[in-house]
Amino acid sequence: MRVAVFCGSSAGRESRYAAAAADFGRQLAEAGVGIVYGGASVGLMGVLADAALAAGGEVVGVIPGGLFAAEVPHQGLTRLQVVATMHERKAVMASLADAFAALPGGLGTLDELFEILTWRQLGLHSKPVAVVDVDGFWDRLTDMLDGLTAAGFVPPATRAWIARVRDAGEFLRLFD
Repeated sequence: MRVAVFCGSSAGRESRYAAAAADFGRQLAEAGVGIVYGGASVGLMGVLADAALAAGGEVVGVIPGGLFAAEVPHQGLTRLQVVATMHERKAVMASLADAFAALPGGLGTLDELFEILTWRQLGLHSKPVAVVDVDGFWDRLTDMLDGLTAAGFVPPATRAWIARVRDAGEFLRLFD
């Protein structure tokens, strides 16, 4: 089993985000679950990968060649797949994953999360999707989704697809 993890190429301002990324990567590796992620050695992406690798986990990175300067490809991964575009990155990550999790991040993380949710809404997959909440990081997003549902733009069944978990243990219980 592999989980595609979307997260920041920066570490954010709070050390708790890096701690959560490290814990998530370590816990997945210790559970024997592989990780597919954006392939960078920087930010939360690097923290996630380093922790999973240190715990003996499989980590597959998928990175567009044009992002090498900004995201600095991780050199110690189980496998690094270089692709041409961001669209190809997301498609490859989705094809390699059995589930999706979003840690704190910025616009790229939101793009990946919403694209995978849109693909599910269109019936292109039926894999679990969760946001990994770090001290309320996703509060405003979940409030917005609830508002979109209340306004009739997101069906309640679609809204229910987005689980909110605290850590990898809770995430993995989605599969029980």
